[in-house]
Amino acid sequence: MLLASWIWGTAVMLCCVSWFLLGRRRRRQGEPPLENGFLPYLGCALKFGANPLEFLKEKQKKHGHIFTCHVAGKYIHFLTDPFSYHALMRQGKHLDWKKFHFATSAKAFGHGSIDPAEGNTTENFHQTFIRTLQGNALDALIEAMMENLQYVMLQSRTPKLQSNTWVTEGLYTFCCQVMFESGFLTLFGKEFHSNNDKNLSSKQETERAHILNALENFKEFDKIFPALVAGVPIHLFKSAHSARERLGEALLHKNLLKRDNLSELVTLRMFLNDTLSTFDDMEKAKTHVAVLWASQANTIPATFWTLFYLLKSPEAMRAATKEVQSVLENAQESISLDGKHISLNRKQLDNMPILDSIIKEAMRLSSASMTFRVAKEDFTLHLENDFYNIRKDDVVALYPQLLHFDPEIYADPLTFKYDRFLNEKGEEKTDFYRNGRKLKYYYMPFGTGIAKCPGRLFAVHEIKQFLALIFSYFEIELVDSNVKCPSLDQSRAGLGILQPSNDIDFRYRLKCL
Repeated sequence: MLLASWIWGTAVMLCCVSWFLLGRRRRRQGEPPLENGFLPYLGCALKFGANPLEFLKEKQKKHGHIFTCHVAGKYIHFLTDPFSYHALMRQGKHLDWKKFHFATSAKAFGHGSIDPAEGNTTENFHQTFIRTLQGNALDALIEAMMENLQYVMLQSRTPKLQSNTWVTEGLYTFCCQVMFESGFLTLFGKEFHSNNDKNLSSKQETERAHILNALENFKEFDKIFPALVAGVPIHLFKSAHSARERLGEALLHKNLLKRDNLSELVTLRMFLNDTLSTFDDMEKAKTHVAVLWASQANTIPATFWTLFYLLKSPEAMRAATKEVQSVLENAQESISLDGKHISLNRKQLDNMPILDSIIKEAMRLSSASMTFRVAKEDFTLHLENDFYNIRKDDVVALYPQLLHFDPEIYADPLTFKYDRFLNEKGEEKTDFYRNGRKLKYYYMPFGTGIAKCPGRLFAVHEIKQFLALIFSYFEIELVDSNVKCPSLDQSRAGLGILQPSNDIDFRYRLKCL
């Protein structure tokens, strides 16, 4: 037994030594500085994953504005100079923004490849999302979300709101339930019900239970999402795998056809799945799971951070509440609990620069998205003052949190300042500088270029609607006004808005209107 252990140990050691001597990538002339790391395949993955921002700051200090890291089998060139970001955007001939996203979606959600080149579908997914999440389609989404938010806040939660007593709850839990339920109803509609149905209330409760069950499945699946992106097979996570399958079953076309008021996004996606793809029924459903995840995974934590910072900043809360009241008054919208809902359209929501600034500041502090491009071929990347050789299939990446936390761009960058994105006139501020030069790229939680999140406008409007209704109908406060800001959950770095590492207790009750 000892001899066998010694033999295996020696074999593993020899493999590691062989990889170190022969398998490690060597930097070629004209390439960026290279960090291989010491672990086979993983490379720098563990150090990067522990704290990406500090890791990249350390490498930036060591190597300068561009360097290469071996991370989980991939060689990633990190570009850290914001004045060179445009170089990435203009390299469409040599860099592919779709390859990484298509591969990640297939790995995480379990459908076949959505790359038209693979032959499973001819749908242009990006154009589908732009068509159904922007322009005139956005107006319909905003209208539906406004109605559904008020239904969820005031009707479906009625048992908690009796007797004008305070309700204590976790702030993240509250945001999660309200935004998920409202967003689900907005995108995937409601089950068919007749208004004259004597059992309408009971059926609505049953439907709410189904949606909250979908939320539990969503959370179970979402917990292991970073591992799926890293390439870990979902079958190693039995409960998460089951949760994903249950979400897929709920979103089968035969079940969606039983629902009323489906969004244009879902209706069009169903049509294109049926006419342009060779996917089976479950694969089609899993493309809808991808839509559900994309609509919730970043919006929920962004809503939490926005409301948390408001609760921690009385000055910001006063300014935001005053702005919402002014918009409602100008729209001649009265606030009551008699069943008449508030209605705010897109134009009115767009006329809220203070809320815009607050949401941007909350997202600046909590965003850790990454922008990826994959090299189609060997090519030379020309930056502002230099150029570097990039190999085929290497990844070129931006990590905007470096930008968002740069003290040369944002004074006191770790502090929440609600008016940071307002100019002297109280309008949107767009002039930000580094080393005395005006920046084109200074705020990037939604990515940039052609791959910029197509649902970003709807996401911001959702948060504005949520806040406007909270201010209108509820008194809210933190249970502990001195509670510290929770740390960011770094396990999701690279995926968007980071979740808090722990929940924060708050309390709310209906206003006496």
